[in-house]
This record gives sequence, C-alpha cells and structure tokens, in this order.
Amino acid sequence: MKVKTEIDFVVPLCRQAIDLLNEIRPLAGQSRFVFPAPRSSKRPMSNNTVNGALRRLGFSKEELTGHGFRAMARTVCHEVLKFQPEVIEEQLGHRKLEALGGAYDRTTHMDDRRNLMVAWADWLDKIVLENGPQNVG
Repeated sequence: MKVKTEIDFVVPLCRQAIDLLNEIRPLAGQSRFVFPAPRSSKRPMSNNTVNGALRRLGFSKEELTGHGFRAMARTVCHEVLKFQPEVIEEQLGHRKLEALGGAYDRTTHMDDRRNLMVAWADWLDKIVLENGPQNVG
C-alpha cells in the first residue's frame, strides 16, 4: 500500500488471516515484508507480480486483476454483508470523501472494521465449504 501520510494505517485482522500469515511467514525468509518481491526481499511484491500470477493461472486482464479483488470485496462487504460504506472505505485505506472530512474526521471505525474482517473471512470460508477449494473462482 502506498503511504501518503505520516499516519499509521492499522488493519485489524481476523483469526483466519492471522493463521494464514503465520503459515506463510517462513516463505518470506528474513524479509521485513510478508510478500517480498521475487527478485529482492528488500522490496514488497508489486501489483504486476500478482497480475502476472493471475495470467499464468489462465485469467485474462479483462477477467481479473489484483486490484479487482479490492473492488469485489468492496461490493460484497456492502451488498451481501451489509456493512456501511464508510467502514469499508476506511478498511480499504481510502481517504474521507467529504470535502472537510479528512481535516476534521478522526474516526477509524476500528470495532466495525474488526467485525467486517471476521464477516468477510467467514463468508469466504462458507464459499469454500459449499463449493470445495478446487471449485472456487
């Protein structure tokens, strides 16, 4: 994620995400990044790496992009899981939409964002249980 301010961006994680991060941590070696770049562990993986992996899996750029996962999550979290847009936008790291919102609004919606991440992970788990891991996507 690009850092545009001096304010730390805190991302609450659910149990499933923490378990996955702990499982894949050894793959990063000594890098400070969970997903280091393939050629240099001193840099994070780029969106081009993700998009390249999707192409190798057979998805065209019209079908799916790395950034498309964010759009899908935004839609599902609002329309299916019924979370408020401002909570979702905060979780995605987007700026406040109101003209003066960024100047005066210091809300983080942290409790709602924790609930959002749990609901999102549970929704994904449900899809895998209903369809099997080989048939998701």
